[in-house]
Amino acid sequence: MEIKNEATLTDNEIVNGLRGGIEHRATWMCLMMQSAKKAGLDPEAFTREAITKCGHFHGANMQELQKEAGIPAFTEVFIPENTQKIFEMDVTRCDEDELTIEFHYCPLVSAWKKLGATDEEIQLMCDAAMDGDRGIAAECDYDYELGKTIANGYDICEVAFRKKK
Repeated sequence: MEIKNEATLTDNEIVNGLRGGIEHRATWMCLMMQSAKKAGLDPEAFTREAITKCGHFHGANMQELQKEAGIPAFTEVFIPENTQKIFEMDVTRCDEDELTIEFHYCPLVSAWKKLGATDEEIQLMCDAAMDGDRGIAAECDYDYELGKTIANGYDICEVAFRKKK
């Protein structure tokens, strides 16, 4: 599948600036992984470990910022308005049991494509980047599910956080 990733919200200066920051982060990630591979290291292992730790760090901070317990309060902290705009998100479900989000644009994929990464490299980097969300979910005691992804050629990324049963 061909990776398609076109932003539709392009006239918001704040969103464009924030997207640039996320692209910068994705550029670092890609170049670090390429340099590690060139040096004979396993770029996937250290990248996943670091991103997971980052997710746990942010998950702990999110818990402190929440005004109350539960997925709706988590949602307010996890995806504030500008974050929703950056990724052109639609919240398809938000209740005490589940938060489900569809992303229609990904600035990380945009950066990786600009760097000339192969589709396979983009798919790996995307899944590794999602270890941050996996770490957040684990820290907040939620189950996490990644469905379709833009990096795998779909028009959307599907992410779900669920209350553990």
